[in-house]
Amino acid sequence: MQSAMNWQTIQLSQVTSTPWKNGGGVTRELVAWPNNDNWDWRMSVAEVASDGGFSKFEGVERWFSVLSGNGVQLQVDDTFQTLTVSSAPFRFDGQAAVECKLISGATQDFNLMTRSTNATGVMRRLSSDFDMMLNDTKIIAIYAIKTPATAVFYENKVKNKLVIDADTLVWCKVPAETRLELATFNALWIEIEPCN
Repeated sequence: MQSAMNWQTIQLSQVTSTPWKNGGGVTRELVAWPNNDNWDWRMSVAEVASDGGFSKFEGVERWFSVLSGNGVQLQVDDTFQTLTVSSAPFRFDGQAAVECKLISGATQDFNLMTRSTNATGVMRRLSSDFDMMLNDTKIIAIYAIKTPATAVFYENKVKNKLVIDADTLVWCKVPAETRLELATFNALWIEIEPCN
């Protein structure tokens, strides 16, 4: 049986990079919903080549996770947070003053941003198999970090399988009462709920 869920697939290698104005890195925008200019939520991968500040985004909640490299130290206003490839994703206010210091070299990092008035998000790092039964309809996104992952979802009691290539994002609006399983060694699991 064909799945009614329409999973979108974005391979990082197929996305054009945009250099930062300060020359400190590049960003590859994976998805911005509903459009690039006026998004409710946005996911991207950045390659950070030098120390520097983050752009401010008023009214935006941000999640940040290191994908590769030795990590970063973020100063968010007056607090410090060290993040590596084994750290949980870090949430902070997009309006905050953020300085990023690299730990021994460049990093590749995943970013989730949600506009607080339109959507809320949660991001977690997975290093082993994971399963969840959704209580509410949500956007579910999975990013396979450096190695493939396999998602299994049960729709109307029918089992469907989705293979996710390394360095690839998949996302879909998933209805309530759907069970999802993920077989992975290294992935990001993202849930987004619209506020209206």
